[in-house]
Amino acid sequence: MSASFFPTIGSVADDLPSDTRQVDDQDRPLQEIESLCMKCGEQGMTRMLLTSIPYFREVIVVSFRCEHCGNTNNEIQSAGEIRPEGAIYTARILTRDDLNRQLVRSASCTITIPEYELTLPANRGQLTTVEGLIRDVVADLSGDQPLRRIQDEPAYQKIQTLIDSLREILGDDEDEDEDHTPMPAFTIKLDDPTGNSFIEFFGSMADPKWNLRTYNRTRQQNIDLGFSIADEAQTTSLQTLAEDPDGEDPNAEIFVFPGVCSSCGFPLNTLMKKVVIPYFKDILIMSTNCDKCGYRDNEVKSGSAISERGKRITLKVEDREDLSRDILKSETSGFTIPEIDLVLNPGTLGGRFTTLEGILDQVYEELSEKVFVGDSSSIGAEEYNTFEAFLKGLKEIKNAERPFTLILDDPLANSYVQNLYAPDPDPNMVIETYERTWQQNEDLGLNDMKVEGYEEDHQKDRDSIPETK
Repeated sequence: MSASFFPTIGSVADDLPSDTRQVDDQDRPLQEIESLCMKCGEQGMTRMLLTSIPYFREVIVVSFRCEHCGNTNNEIQSAGEIRPEGAIYTARILTRDDLNRQLVRSASCTITIPEYELTLPANRGQLTTVEGLIRDVVADLSGDQPLRRIQDEPAYQKIQTLIDSLREILGDDEDEDEDHTPMPAFTIKLDDPTGNSFIEFFGSMADPKWNLRTYNRTRQQNIDLGFSIADEAQTTSLQTLAEDPDGEDPNAEIFVFPGVCSSCGFPLNTLMKKVVIPYFKDILIMSTNCDKCGYRDNEVKSGSAISERGKRITLKVEDREDLSRDILKSETSGFTIPEIDLVLNPGTLGGRFTTLEGILDQVYEELSEKVFVGDSSSIGAEEYNTFEAFLKGLKEIKNAERPFTLILDDPLANSYVQNLYAPDPDPNMVIETYERTWQQNEDLGLNDMKVEGYEEDHQKDRDSIPETK
């Protein structure tokens, strides 16, 4: 679609003459259609504007107003194609200037504010700001509060607490003559399986308080969006394969271990599956998901014997294609990017099997949440600015805006980075093996591990126990 067909909102406003009555129907930027008002039954007016949002895409803004009863309705619809991947936008709202970030919400987008345990389910499309969204939530929740106070006092108290907290963000109750209290910091996340939602960044995509992460839609999400049909026969065959893998790929079997959620104590299942990585070794992927509190945990363990030597992998990342490399970071591996002084000690993030882009996204989200939304009162202004500059550099690395070096140092050699030239050597990757130090073996518990002749030691321990009469 041409840019002239979808002009920006600013250009539309600039082109409007002072007297809009002189505009011909063919030149009118707004399309007006008489529509039935669902509130009073009279004829209202629907106005549609084809426009484009900078750094986003083309959209259709729809506005309805009934002059008879005053009923209004506004929504936004995407005019572009559905993205092949879903998208999660995350923005850290630290000051009231951040409340002015423009926000596009599609009909399939779910919005969450974790600090207030607030989730807005998918609803109609909306073009607003973060402040406008908060005001809409306050207005919607406040509407039925008098009735709740009579019918359900506990629910009224909980909702009123949330309303009061959101009003602190807006700051409407503050006296202009008094010192303003700092706005509570919070995080807003937009999760849209169609990828047609958006939240504005400041300056560029290197904005340290803004992040975009894409993901592959699940089969159920494709069914909900109408892209595929639930196939009962296919589901049955997959279930049969998992229950009876004889004669099939033995790695297709999924093991289920019942347990309880470490967060809320609700019963849940932990799923485990064996995965074979080409040109590497077998690994075990374990996944835990609590349907009650939403707790999730994914871990990767080695499915092979302990290696005799450690391994150090050095990768030169030059473009976005390198970000798509599969990467297995074991829980014993260190993770270093010298260009931005990023050093993650072994054990940080646990074991992860993802892409290089995926693990950088996770590092950014973990660090930004601790600094921007966590308790930063003890951090001085200089340290805060330094860390903000560090996160900006991490964003540039994550978006492959400049080359960098990735170093994985794993004393157990259980980490892996995909070789794009396999089975030939990768010119951008160097793999070194080395002898573990005594201290490394001690930290891993290998110095006290005995796999041969342990029967004799066990018998000596038993003989040393005095007999009781």
